[in-house]
Amino acid sequence: MKWLILLLAGIFEIIWAVGMKYSNGFSVLVPSLITAVTYILSAVFLAMALKYLPLGMGYIMWVTF
Repeated sequence: MKWLILLLAGIFEIIWAVGMKYSNGFSVLVPSLITAVTYILSAVFLAMALKYLPLGMGYIMWVTF
């Protein structure tokens, strides 16, 4: 389960990075909202996964996705 949570954090990381590109400096509403929500979700899921995984391992896997 901890790896699934970390995978979700990585997926949300990708979504917010793409959303930031389409937000045009946060001037377009929908991509800006998607970016903000998925950024928060990515951080929350990473924090949840790090309760059960070592910090170094969790961070490496998170940024690898």
